Amino acid sequence: MNHVEVARVFSHPLERVFRRYTDHAGWSEWAGMGGVRLVKEGAPERDGVGAVRVFSLAPTGLREEVTLFDPPTRMEYRISEGGFPLAEHRGEVLFTPQGTATRVTWRISFASRIPGTGKLLALGLGALFRGALTRLGRDLDRHHPG
Repeated sequence: MNHVEVARVFSHPLERVFRRYTDHAGWSEWAGMGGVRLVKEGAPERDGVGAVRVFSLAPTGLREEVTLFDPPTRMEYRISEGGFPLAEHRGEVLFTPQGTATRVTWRISFASRIPGTGKLLALGLGALFRGALTRLGRDLDRHHPG
């Protein structure tokens, strides 16, 4: 198994960061991953357990399903369709208060379907996640200042 972990501290309250990050359809506005659609709502919360989001830029029809939703501190998900060359992909996002700020820790574990490429995939995914968190910070600063 391969592992990736990235973290960032946002100068915004825990609830605000959690809600913006877990608004799956809202990813289209800030994540830098193209259009993202919520194709199945979760229960009892729209973006909660069972919610499925689809990424339009992914050539293999990447779908992710929320498997744990514990507002405002934790969300877990898995790739339910697509995602080649990733296999057994599991993600976990933790939201931790730091005074009036919030630390987001994004972790994934996965196997690679192409032998010998796990470390390279991990480097690429780490860069992708760092970029997404940077864009989330800009979005929060622009739409929810102070």
